[in-house]
Amino acid sequence: MTGTSTAVSSDHNQILPLASSNAERSTAHQAVTAIVALIESAVKNKDARLLAGRLNRLISAVRAQLTPQILSQFFASSLKGEEANSTRSFLVGLVVNTSTNVMQVEGMEHVDTDLGVHSGSHTLPEIEMVAFLLALTYFIDQEKFQQAKSIADAAVTRMSAFNRRTLDTIAAKIYYFLSLSAEGLGTLDSIRGTLLGLHCTAVLRHDSVGQEMLMNLLLRNYLHYNLYDQAEKFRSKAQKSDVFKSYQQYCRYLYFVGRIRTIQLEYTDAKESLQQAVRKAPTSALGFRVAASKWLILVRLLLGEVPDRQEFTAPGLHKALQPYLELTQAVRSGDLVAFDKVAKVYNTKFRDDHTNNLITRLHHNVLRTGLRRITLAYSRISLADVATKLHLNSAEDAECIVAKAIRDGGIDAVINHELGFLASKEVSDVYSTGEPQAAFHARIAFCLDLHNEAVKSMRYEPDAHKKLQQWSRKERISPEELAKAIADDDEEEY
Repeated sequence: MTGTSTAVSSDHNQILPLASSNAERSTAHQAVTAIVALIESAVKNKDARLLAGRLNRLISAVRAQLTPQILSQFFASSLKGEEANSTRSFLVGLVVNTSTNVMQVEGMEHVDTDLGVHSGSHTLPEIEMVAFLLALTYFIDQEKFQQAKSIADAAVTRMSAFNRRTLDTIAAKIYYFLSLSAEGLGTLDSIRGTLLGLHCTAVLRHDSVGQEMLMNLLLRNYLHYNLYDQAEKFRSKAQKSDVFKSYQQYCRYLYFVGRIRTIQLEYTDAKESLQQAVRKAPTSALGFRVAASKWLILVRLLLGEVPDRQEFTAPGLHKALQPYLELTQAVRSGDLVAFDKVAKVYNTKFRDDHTNNLITRLHHNVLRTGLRRITLAYSRISLADVATKLHLNSAEDAECIVAKAIRDGGIDAVINHELGFLASKEVSDVYSTGEPQAAFHARIAFCLDLHNEAVKSMRYEPDAHKKLQQWSRKERISPEELAKAIADDDEEEY
């Protein structure tokens, strides 16, 4: 009795994974079918807007369930006709050769081509490109960047034969995976010429979705190799619309502009761009918010501002921003020793974030903060004591640094060179200066900019007035119809 129950339980345990895998496979097939149905509807109605957001959501839903067997079934059932034969054989060959699961390879040898995904002997170009896109998604998630790069190259070559607006959204996603696979291989500079050519083609074809994606990919390409001058030249001369169609691409564009402005020492403009990027970024885009917050914190420190502690303790940001929190504490206290220690401990981290150049610039801000604290605490102090407190080599070095801080307006004090001391001036009332007015002006300007952006982002259908005219025409009665109606009434009365 015990042996029988054990055998039954073991068979039951074997059945459970099979049932769950079959359920996942059925769900993936339904999602793929929904993707194809959406594409066919968009092509039939000639409405590319149907693919703007729904396609990305459907692909994200099926992304975790993609397997070599599901991909092979989709390729075999959807890629029909002579033109798609080469694409089908290329994609199926890659999926089969890179599969490490013996069960999946054996299952792909007997592919069921009757999934109800696509009917007919001709394959739409949009469905063919979605096949490339699903394969790219699978290989990128598996971190097989070499195979993903070959698929992206083949997709770009194949896409050059078409000029259809319903392909714009799919093409933009393929461009993104092309850049991501090249970055994973460490050959991001090798595709720069390809991206520039694709951007020119997108401009000529009025492909706004592709323009936005390719502009951000090129900016990322330049900034990855610290080519800030080339990035600014491209950004300033590239043709772009006043209003971005994609909210996500606009956030990325603001982030790249903020980085460029920071390197160009335009900290005020950089702060504005980075703040907008952080505020507009979706809550789910944690990696982007972390990257933008790092640059925003450093820009605010370079401007002499101290970020609030709440900015470092936001959900999901605390661990990633811990080095920048310690750096902020060192700058705030004006402790040069603590600052050098933090910069040395997290040197690798700052170099990976491409912020080590900004850390070097902060050295002067630490000295200026320490001087400001000294002038507030002492009305008169010798330069030798200033050098001791700031951990400088000599009083002469302290005198030079203090003189520069006075000239820049960082502190309000006077140097007595003969007696060798620093005398602080009395602190004036801040409300008697123009600082409150400048602060209110900055807040009002931000509110006005927010209002203007909201107005610009309102979109109206270009043919809305025509529809109103058609409705009004339908409601009107022509003179002939009116005369006929009167005659009919007279006949009925007669």
